[in-house]
Amino acid sequence: MTANRRRRHTLLRRAAGGMALAYLAALTLIAFWPTPVDRGLHGSFSSVVLWLHAHGVPAWFDYESIEFSANIALFIPVGLLVVLLTGTRRWWIGTLIGTLLSCTIELGQLVFLPERFATVNDVIANSLGALLGTLLATVVLRVALGPTHPSDEVARST
Repeated sequence: MTANRRRRHTLLRRAAGGMALAYLAALTLIAFWPTPVDRGLHGSFSSVVLWLHAHGVPAWFDYESIEFSANIALFIPVGLLVVLLTGTRRWWIGTLIGTLLSCTIELGQLVFLPERFATVNDVIANSLGALLGTLLATVVLRVALGPTHPSDEVARST
């Protein structure tokens, strides 16, 4: 690996590490807030969804599908950041960490937060989000940096 690539890789990993810490802090607040974070918005969402249905949006687009999609989006950064930190050859670690993190969150909500709802659907959505994040990061890094980018080389040497 050239000195320039090594320097870029080090900067990328440091930036990803900082972003991962900030993301985990935000995720912890969202996941372990004592009450559902969307509690006050449910009525507003329902009104918007009803309006959309009246204007041709299919009935399957409801509050549950919005919540499922939001859970997917919430976990895309897990996959992205793990791939940036571990390299594309270990892309699957991002999905695994996302799934384990989601299971931990849901178990914590079940045991410690009586006003929150632990569901298998949340684990599925979060895992899909982590998978999408890993795939997105892998494709972007391979296109941008070629098949042997610095994180692959570092991953091989460790």
